[in-house]
Amino acid sequence: MSTSMTNAIELTPAEAFAAIALTAVAADGVITDSESQIIKSTLKRMNLFNDYTAETKTEMMQRLLEQIQEKGYEVVMQSAIAKLPANLKDTAFAVATDIILSDGDLADEEEELLNALYNALGISEEMATKIIDVMLIKNKG
Repeated sequence: MSTSMTNAIELTPAEAFAAIALTAVAADGVITDSESQIIKSTLKRMNLFNDYTAETKTEMMQRLLEQIQEKGYEVVMQSAIAKLPANLKDTAFAVATDIILSDGDLADEEEELLNALYNALGISEEMATKIIDVMLIKNKG
């Protein structure tokens, strides 16, 4: 991916985390109710979003979705990864995996996204496989 950083968008660490979750959802071009609920409930219980009201979270998500539509999810994801604190990389991957697998199915484009994401985040293949295995179990049935 040789996306020039002139396309990069400015994100706070919290927005970067939310953007990774959203790009996971946007990969297949459809945001289901279950995917939307997972994002909302995840952000709700994270300390990173303590200063955000429900309204400001919704506004942030809308702004990020507009950026994804405008610049493409690759650009948004690259910008997000650049701003994501190192201690949240595994967490962001786990949340993205949970969202992607929430429908109990792993589409080819979603699998490609997960592979690209764990590589871009610098997560080992071993850790990524563990996270994916656990999320497959969590979302079974």
